[in-house]
Amino acid sequence: MLSAPRASRIESIDALRGVAVLGILMMNMQAFAMVSQAYMNPTIQLDFTGANQSVWFFAHVFFEMKFITIFSALFGAGIVLMVGEDKDPQAARVHYRRMLWLLLFGMLHAYIIWFGDILAPYAIWGMIAVMMRGLSARRLFVIGAGLFALGALLWWGFLFSLGYMPEDALQSSYAPTPEMVADMVAAHQAGGLERLGENALVALQAQIGSILFLGPRLLGVMVWGMALYKWGFFSNRWSAPAYMAGALVTLPVGIGADWWGGMHHIESGFAAAEFAPGALVNFLVSPLTSFGYACLVMLACRPAFLKWVRAPFAAVGKMALTNYLTHSLVGFFVFAGPPGLGFFGEWERVQQFQLVVAIWIFQLAFSVLWLSAFRFGPFEWLWRTLTYGKLQPMRKAPEPAAA
Repeated sequence: MLSAPRASRIESIDALRGVAVLGILMMNMQAFAMVSQAYMNPTIQLDFTGANQSVWFFAHVFFEMKFITIFSALFGAGIVLMVGEDKDPQAARVHYRRMLWLLLFGMLHAYIIWFGDILAPYAIWGMIAVMMRGLSARRLFVIGAGLFALGALLWWGFLFSLGYMPEDALQSSYAPTPEMVADMVAAHQAGGLERLGENALVALQAQIGSILFLGPRLLGVMVWGMALYKWGFFSNRWSAPAYMAGALVTLPVGIGADWWGGMHHIESGFAAAEFAPGALVNFLVSPLTSFGYACLVMLACRPAFLKWVRAPFAAVGKMALTNYLTHSLVGFFVFAGPPGLGFFGEWERVQQFQLVVAIWIFQLAFSVLWLSAFRFGPFEWLWRTLTYGKLQPMRKAPEPAAA
Protein backbone atom coordinates (compact mmCIF):
# COMPACT_ATOMS: atom_id res chain seq x y z
CA MET A 1 0.00 0.00 0.00
CA LEU A 2 2.87 2.31 0.74
CA SER A 3 3.86 3.81 -2.59
CA ALA A 4 7.29 5.16 -3.37
CA PRO A 5 7.70 8.74 -4.54
CA ARG A 6 7.53 9.07 -8.30
CA ALA A 7 11.23 9.87 -8.57
CA SER A 8 12.21 6.50 -7.12
CA ARG A 9 9.56 4.15 -8.49
CA ILE A 10 10.72 0.61 -9.11
CA GLU A 11 8.71 -1.15 -11.79
CA SER A 12 9.09 -4.61 -10.31
CA ILE A 13 7.70 -3.42 -6.97
CA ASP A 14 4.76 -1.66 -8.61
CA ALA A 15 3.97 -4.72 -10.75
CA LEU A 16 4.17 -7.10 -7.79
CA ARG A 17 2.00 -4.78 -5.70
CA GLY A 18 -0.56 -4.73 -8.51
CA VAL A 19 -0.60 -8.53 -8.69
CA ALA A 20 -1.01 -8.65 -4.90
CA VAL A 21 -3.91 -6.20 -4.65
CA LEU A 22 -5.79 -7.99 -7.43
CA GLY A 23 -5.14 -11.37 -5.84
CA ILE A 24 -6.43 -10.21 -2.47
CA LEU A 25 -9.84 -9.58 -4.03
CA MET A 26 -10.36 -13.30 -4.66
CA MET A 27 -10.56 -13.97 -0.94
CA ASN A 28 -12.16 -10.69 0.10
CA MET A 29 -15.06 -11.26 -2.26
CA GLN A 30 -16.26 -14.16 -0.11
CA ALA A 31 -16.34 -11.85 2.90
CA PHE A 32 -18.20 -9.15 0.94
CA ALA A 33 -20.91 -11.58 -0.17
CA MET A 34 -21.36 -13.96 2.77
CA VAL A 35 -21.40 -14.03 6.55
CA SER A 36 -17.97 -13.75 8.12
CA GLN A 37 -17.94 -17.32 9.48
CA ALA A 38 -18.33 -18.70 5.93
CA TYR A 39 -14.80 -17.53 5.18
CA MET A 40 -13.47 -20.33 7.40
CA ASN A 41 -16.42 -22.71 7.19
CA PRO A 42 -17.89 -22.51 3.67
CA THR A 43 -20.48 -25.22 4.36
CA ILE A 44 -22.70 -23.01 6.50
CA GLN A 45 -24.11 -20.82 3.71
CA LEU A 46 -25.23 -21.32 0.12
CA ASP A 47 -24.33 -24.28 -2.08
CA PHE A 48 -21.02 -26.06 -1.54
CA THR A 49 -21.07 -28.67 -4.29
CA GLY A 50 -19.90 -28.92 -7.88
CA ALA A 51 -18.58 -25.71 -9.41
CA ASN A 52 -19.06 -23.74 -6.19
CA GLN A 53 -16.86 -26.17 -4.29
CA SER A 54 -14.28 -26.01 -7.10
CA VAL A 55 -14.15 -22.21 -6.84
CA TRP A 56 -13.56 -22.47 -3.09
CA PHE A 57 -10.84 -25.11 -3.56
CA PHE A 58 -9.11 -23.07 -6.28
CA ALA A 59 -9.14 -19.96 -4.08
CA HIS A 60 -7.91 -21.89 -1.04
CA VAL A 61 -4.97 -23.51 -2.80
CA PHE A 62 -3.77 -20.62 -4.95
CA PHE A 63 -4.97 -17.46 -3.18
CA GLU A 64 -5.75 -17.79 0.52
CA MET A 65 -3.06 -15.97 2.57
CA LYS A 66 -0.75 -15.83 -0.46
CA PHE A 67 -1.39 -12.38 -1.88
CA ILE A 68 -1.94 -10.71 1.46
CA THR A 69 1.48 -12.09 2.41
CA ILE A 70 3.04 -10.46 -0.66
CA PHE A 71 1.20 -7.24 0.12
CA SER A 72 2.43 -7.23 3.72
CA ALA A 73 6.03 -7.89 2.69
CA LEU A 74 5.84 -5.02 0.19
CA PHE A 75 4.48 -2.77 2.91
CA GLY A 76 7.60 -3.49 4.95
CA ALA A 77 9.82 -2.96 1.92
CA GLY A 78 8.06 0.35 1.28
CA ILE A 79 8.97 1.56 4.76
CA VAL A 80 12.68 1.12 4.07
CA LEU A 81 12.32 2.55 0.57
CA MET A 82 10.54 5.71 1.70
CA VAL A 83 11.90 6.38 5.18
CA GLY A 84 15.42 5.13 4.57
CA GLU A 85 17.74 3.30 6.93
CA ASP A 86 19.25 6.36 8.60
CA LYS A 87 17.75 7.87 11.74
CA ASP A 88 16.32 10.88 9.95
CA PRO A 89 13.81 12.49 12.37
CA GLN A 90 12.04 14.39 9.59
CA ALA A 91 11.49 11.24 7.51
CA ALA A 92 10.27 9.41 10.60
CA ARG A 93 7.78 12.18 11.41
CA VAL A 94 6.39 12.05 7.89
CA HIS A 95 6.05 8.27 8.20
CA TYR A 96 4.13 8.50 11.45
CA ARG A 97 1.80 11.11 9.96
CA ARG A 98 1.19 8.79 7.02
CA MET A 99 0.42 5.90 9.36
CA LEU A 100 -1.94 7.96 11.52
CA TRP A 101 -3.93 9.05 8.47
CA LEU A 102 -3.91 5.45 7.22
CA LEU A 103 -5.23 4.36 10.62
CA LEU A 104 -8.09 6.85 10.30
CA PHE A 105 -8.87 5.61 6.78
CA GLY A 106 -8.83 2.06 8.08
CA MET A 107 -11.18 2.72 10.98
CA LEU A 108 -13.68 4.49 8.72
CA HIS A 109 -13.36 1.70 6.18
CA ALA A 110 -13.82 -1.04 8.79
CA TYR A 111 -16.78 0.38 10.69
CA ILE A 112 -18.72 1.97 7.84
CA ILE A 113 -17.92 0.05 4.65
CA TRP A 114 -16.51 -3.42 5.40
CA PHE A 115 -15.37 -5.22 8.53
CA GLY A 116 -12.39 -6.96 6.88
CA ASP A 117 -10.20 -3.85 6.64
CA ILE A 118 -6.41 -4.27 6.56
CA LEU A 119 -5.45 -0.58 6.58
CA ALA A 120 -5.79 -0.09 10.33
CA PRO A 121 -3.63 -3.14 11.22
CA TYR A 122 -1.06 -2.07 8.63
CA ALA A 123 -0.90 1.41 10.14
CA ILE A 124 -0.46 0.07 13.69
CA TRP A 125 2.23 -2.47 12.84
CA GLY A 126 3.83 -0.05 10.38
CA MET A 127 4.54 2.33 13.26
CA ILE A 128 6.38 -0.50 15.01
CA ALA A 129 8.17 -1.97 11.99
CA VAL A 130 9.76 1.37 11.13
CA MET A 131 11.81 1.20 14.32
CA MET A 132 13.70 -1.78 12.85
CA ARG A 133 14.56 -0.24 9.47
CA GLY A 134 18.21 0.29 10.37
CA LEU A 135 18.92 -3.35 11.21
CA SER A 136 20.83 -5.60 8.84
CA ALA A 137 18.91 -7.82 6.46
CA ARG A 138 20.09 -10.91 8.32
CA ARG A 139 18.84 -9.64 11.69
CA LEU A 140 15.55 -8.56 10.14
CA PHE A 141 15.03 -12.01 8.66
CA VAL A 142 15.70 -13.69 12.01
CA ILE A 143 13.34 -11.33 13.84
CA GLY A 144 10.69 -11.90 11.18
CA ALA A 145 11.06 -15.66 11.57
CA GLY A 146 10.64 -15.36 15.34
CA LEU A 147 7.49 -13.25 14.98
CA PHE A 148 6.11 -15.64 12.39
CA ALA A 149 6.75 -18.61 14.69
CA LEU A 150 4.95 -16.80 17.52
CA GLY A 151 2.04 -16.12 15.20
CA ALA A 152 1.93 -19.78 14.17
CA LEU A 153 1.82 -20.85 17.82
CA LEU A 154 -1.03 -18.43 18.59
CA TRP A 155 -2.94 -19.48 15.48
CA TRP A 156 -2.50 -23.16 16.34
CA GLY A 157 -3.86 -22.43 19.82
CA PHE A 158 -6.98 -20.83 18.35
CA LEU A 159 -7.50 -23.64 15.83
CA PHE A 160 -6.98 -26.31 18.49
CA SER A 161 -9.53 -24.60 20.74
CA LEU A 162 -12.26 -24.95 18.13
CA GLY A 163 -12.74 -28.60 19.04
CA TYR A 164 -13.24 -27.74 22.72
CA MET A 165 -15.28 -24.55 22.58
CA PRO A 166 -18.68 -24.38 24.29
CA GLU A 167 -21.49 -24.58 21.77
CA ASP A 168 -22.39 -20.89 22.06
CA ALA A 169 -18.81 -19.77 21.43
CA LEU A 170 -18.41 -22.19 18.52
CA GLN A 171 -21.61 -20.95 16.91
CA SER A 172 -20.44 -17.37 17.20
CA SER A 173 -16.95 -17.92 15.78
CA TYR A 174 -17.19 -20.88 13.40
CA ALA A 175 -20.50 -22.71 12.96
CA PRO A 176 -23.56 -20.46 13.35
CA THR A 177 -26.97 -22.09 13.14
CA PRO A 178 -29.16 -21.57 10.04
CA GLU A 179 -31.27 -19.17 12.09
CA MET A 180 -28.21 -17.11 13.04
CA VAL A 181 -27.09 -17.01 9.42
CA ALA A 182 -30.56 -15.88 8.34
CA ASP A 183 -30.52 -13.08 10.92
CA MET A 184 -27.10 -11.85 9.74
CA VAL A 185 -28.18 -11.96 6.11
CA ALA A 186 -31.35 -10.01 6.94
CA ALA A 187 -29.31 -7.34 8.75
CA HIS A 188 -26.97 -6.87 5.77
CA GLN A 189 -29.80 -6.82 3.27
CA ALA A 190 -31.76 -4.32 5.36
CA GLY A 191 -28.99 -1.75 4.97
CA GLY A 192 -28.97 1.48 6.94
CA LEU A 193 -28.29 1.43 10.66
CA GLU A 194 -29.15 -2.25 11.02
CA ARG A 195 -26.42 -3.27 8.59
CA LEU A 196 -24.04 -0.68 10.05
CA GLY A 197 -24.44 -2.17 13.54
CA GLU A 198 -23.88 -5.73 12.35
CA ASN A 199 -20.81 -4.71 10.35
CA ALA A 200 -19.35 -2.70 13.25
CA LEU A 201 -19.73 -5.66 15.64
CA VAL A 202 -17.92 -8.01 13.24
CA ALA A 203 -15.25 -5.34 12.58
CA LEU A 204 -14.51 -5.08 16.30
CA GLN A 205 -14.25 -8.87 16.60
CA ALA A 206 -12.03 -9.03 13.52
CA GLN A 207 -9.67 -6.35 14.81
CA ILE A 208 -9.34 -8.01 18.21
CA GLY A 209 -8.71 -11.35 16.53
CA SER A 210 -6.17 -9.90 14.13
CA ILE A 211 -4.18 -8.41 17.03
CA LEU A 212 -4.35 -11.49 19.25
CA PHE A 213 -3.83 -14.24 16.69
CA LEU A 214 -2.54 -12.75 13.43
CA GLY A 215 -0.66 -9.63 14.55
CA PRO A 216 2.74 -11.29 15.07
CA ARG A 217 2.48 -12.93 11.65
CA LEU A 218 1.64 -9.65 9.96
CA LEU A 219 4.51 -7.83 11.64
CA GLY A 220 6.87 -10.73 10.92
CA VAL A 221 6.03 -10.70 7.21
CA MET A 222 6.54 -6.92 7.09
CA VAL A 223 9.98 -7.39 8.66
CA TRP A 224 10.76 -10.14 6.14
CA GLY A 225 9.81 -7.68 3.41
CA MET A 226 12.31 -5.17 4.80
CA ALA A 227 15.00 -7.85 4.70
CA LEU A 228 14.14 -8.92 1.14
CA TYR A 229 14.27 -5.30 -0.02
CA LYS A 230 17.73 -4.85 1.50
CA TRP A 231 18.84 -8.06 -0.21
CA GLY A 232 17.71 -6.63 -3.56
CA PHE A 233 14.93 -9.16 -4.11
CA PHE A 234 12.10 -6.71 -4.81
CA SER A 235 14.26 -4.41 -6.92
CA ASN A 236 14.96 -7.35 -9.24
CA ARG A 237 18.68 -7.48 -8.52
CA TRP A 238 18.93 -11.23 -8.10
CA SER A 239 20.03 -13.33 -11.04
CA ALA A 240 17.43 -14.95 -13.26
CA PRO A 241 18.56 -18.46 -12.22
CA ALA A 242 18.11 -17.48 -8.56
CA TYR A 243 14.53 -16.34 -9.15
CA MET A 244 13.81 -19.44 -11.21
CA ALA A 245 15.23 -21.69 -8.51
CA GLY A 246 13.16 -19.90 -5.89
CA ALA A 247 9.96 -20.53 -7.82
CA LEU A 248 10.80 -24.15 -8.64
CA VAL A 249 11.59 -24.99 -5.03
CA THR A 250 8.81 -23.16 -3.18
CA LEU A 251 5.76 -23.45 -5.45
CA PRO A 252 5.50 -27.26 -5.56
CA VAL A 253 5.90 -27.45 -1.78
CA GLY A 254 3.44 -24.66 -1.00
CA ILE A 255 0.79 -25.59 -3.54
CA GLY A 256 1.12 -29.30 -2.83
CA ALA A 257 0.68 -28.80 0.89
CA ASP A 258 -2.34 -26.56 0.43
CA TRP A 259 -3.84 -29.04 -2.02
CA TRP A 260 -3.67 -31.64 0.75
CA GLY A 261 -5.07 -29.14 3.26
CA GLY A 262 -8.02 -28.26 1.02
CA MET A 263 -8.83 -31.92 0.44
CA HIS A 264 -8.61 -32.56 4.19
CA HIS A 265 -11.14 -29.80 4.84
CA ILE A 266 -13.58 -31.18 2.27
CA GLU A 267 -13.23 -34.79 3.38
CA SER A 268 -13.70 -33.87 7.04
CA GLY A 269 -16.76 -31.77 6.24
CA PHE A 270 -15.08 -28.78 7.93
CA ALA A 271 -15.74 -30.33 11.33
CA ALA A 272 -14.43 -27.99 14.01
CA ALA A 273 -12.34 -30.72 15.65
CA GLU A 274 -10.70 -31.53 12.28
CA PHE A 275 -10.18 -27.97 11.03
CA ALA A 276 -6.75 -27.29 12.56
CA PRO A 277 -4.48 -29.43 10.30
CA GLY A 278 -5.54 -27.89 6.98
CA ALA A 279 -5.69 -24.34 8.32
CA LEU A 280 -2.32 -24.58 10.06
CA VAL A 281 -0.69 -26.01 6.94
CA ASN A 282 -1.95 -23.04 4.95
CA PHE A 283 -0.62 -20.63 7.58
CA LEU A 284 2.83 -22.25 7.49
CA VAL A 285 3.33 -22.77 3.75
CA SER A 286 1.65 -19.65 2.37
CA PRO A 287 4.93 -17.65 2.59
CA LEU A 288 6.57 -20.27 0.36
CA THR A 289 3.89 -19.94 -2.30
CA SER A 290 3.99 -16.15 -1.98
CA PHE A 291 7.74 -16.16 -2.46
CA GLY A 292 7.39 -18.37 -5.52
CA TYR A 293 4.78 -16.06 -7.03
CA ALA A 294 7.03 -13.06 -6.37
CA CYS A 295 9.94 -14.82 -8.09
CA LEU A 296 7.81 -15.35 -11.20
CA VAL A 297 6.79 -11.67 -11.24
CA MET A 298 10.44 -10.61 -10.93
CA LEU A 299 11.28 -12.80 -13.93
CA ALA A 300 8.38 -11.32 -15.92
CA CYS A 301 9.70 -7.82 -15.19
CA ARG A 302 12.94 -8.46 -17.10
CA PRO A 303 12.21 -9.01 -20.83
CA ALA A 304 11.49 -5.80 -22.71
CA PHE A 305 8.88 -7.53 -24.88
CA LEU A 306 6.73 -8.18 -21.78
CA LYS A 307 6.47 -4.47 -20.97
CA TRP A 308 2.96 -4.32 -22.41
CA VAL A 309 1.90 -7.22 -20.16
CA ARG A 310 3.30 -5.91 -16.88
CA ALA A 311 2.47 -2.21 -17.43
CA PRO A 312 -1.22 -2.60 -16.44
CA PHE A 313 -0.26 -4.49 -13.28
CA ALA A 314 2.27 -1.79 -12.41
CA ALA A 315 -0.44 0.83 -12.91
CA VAL A 316 -2.73 -1.08 -10.53
CA GLY A 317 0.15 -1.21 -8.05
CA LYS A 318 0.75 2.54 -8.23
CA MET A 319 -2.93 3.01 -7.32
CA ALA A 320 -3.04 0.19 -4.76
CA LEU A 321 -4.90 2.15 -2.08
CA THR A 322 -7.50 3.39 -4.56
CA ASN A 323 -7.97 -0.05 -6.09
CA TYR A 324 -8.20 -1.77 -2.69
CA LEU A 325 -10.84 0.65 -1.43
CA THR A 326 -12.69 0.39 -4.73
CA HIS A 327 -13.05 -3.35 -4.11
CA SER A 328 -14.87 -2.56 -0.87
CA LEU A 329 -17.04 0.12 -2.45
CA VAL A 330 -18.12 -2.26 -5.21
CA GLY A 331 -18.74 -4.99 -2.64
CA PHE A 332 -20.76 -2.57 -0.53
CA PHE A 333 -22.85 -1.47 -3.51
CA VAL A 334 -23.56 -4.99 -4.79
CA PHE A 335 -24.14 -6.85 -1.52
CA ALA A 336 -25.26 -4.37 1.16
CA GLY A 337 -28.86 -3.30 1.44
CA PRO A 338 -30.08 0.23 0.65
CA PRO A 339 -28.38 2.25 -0.69
CA GLY A 340 -26.80 -0.91 -2.14
CA LEU A 341 -28.40 -3.64 -4.24
CA GLY A 342 -28.76 -6.04 -1.31
CA PHE A 343 -27.49 -9.31 -2.83
CA PHE A 344 -25.73 -10.33 0.41
CA GLY A 345 -26.11 -14.05 1.02
CA GLU A 346 -27.62 -14.69 -2.43
CA TRP A 347 -24.70 -14.90 -4.88
CA GLU A 348 -23.08 -18.31 -5.15
CA ARG A 349 -19.31 -18.63 -5.31
CA VAL A 350 -19.35 -18.99 -9.08
CA GLN A 351 -21.11 -15.62 -9.38
CA GLN A 352 -18.66 -14.11 -6.91
CA PHE A 353 -15.75 -15.37 -9.02
CA GLN A 354 -17.28 -13.84 -12.14
CA LEU A 355 -17.48 -10.47 -10.39
CA VAL A 356 -13.83 -10.78 -9.31
CA VAL A 357 -12.72 -11.33 -12.92
CA ALA A 358 -14.83 -8.37 -14.11
CA ILE A 359 -13.23 -6.09 -11.51
CA TRP A 360 -9.76 -7.34 -12.45
CA ILE A 361 -10.32 -6.47 -16.12
CA PHE A 362 -11.77 -3.07 -15.29
CA GLN A 363 -9.00 -2.06 -12.89
CA LEU A 364 -6.21 -3.17 -15.20
CA ALA A 365 -7.64 -0.94 -17.94
CA PHE A 366 -8.81 1.96 -15.78
CA SER A 367 -5.55 2.28 -13.83
CA VAL A 368 -3.59 2.72 -17.07
CA LEU A 369 -6.04 5.31 -18.38
CA TRP A 370 -6.13 7.25 -15.09
CA LEU A 371 -2.35 7.41 -14.73
CA SER A 372 -1.98 8.59 -18.30
CA ALA A 373 -3.49 11.89 -17.13
CA PHE A 374 -2.86 12.01 -13.37
CA ARG A 375 0.15 11.58 -11.11
CA PHE A 376 -1.65 9.62 -8.38
CA GLY A 377 -4.79 7.64 -7.76
CA PRO A 378 -7.58 9.63 -6.03
CA PHE A 379 -7.01 8.12 -2.57
CA GLU A 380 -3.23 8.25 -2.95
CA TRP A 381 -3.55 11.97 -3.72
CA LEU A 382 -5.75 12.49 -0.65
CA TRP A 383 -3.34 10.55 1.56
CA ARG A 384 -0.34 12.56 0.39
CA THR A 385 -2.20 15.87 0.70
CA LEU A 386 -3.23 15.13 4.29
CA THR A 387 0.24 13.85 5.19
CA TYR A 388 2.07 16.92 3.92
CA GLY A 389 -0.63 19.40 4.87
CA LYS A 390 -0.89 21.00 1.44
CA LEU A 391 -2.50 20.22 -1.87
CA GLN A 392 -0.37 17.93 -3.99
CA PRO A 393 -0.17 18.38 -7.78
CA MET A 394 -2.63 15.96 -9.35
CA ARG A 395 -2.45 16.38 -13.11
CA LYS A 396 0.64 15.42 -15.02
CA ALA A 397 2.65 18.27 -16.54
CA PRO A 398 2.07 18.52 -20.31
CA GLU A 399 4.76 16.97 -22.46
CA PRO A 400 7.07 19.57 -24.04
CA ALA A 401 6.37 20.22 -27.71
CA ALA A 402 8.70 18.50 -30.16
CA ALA A 403 11.22 20.72 -31.89
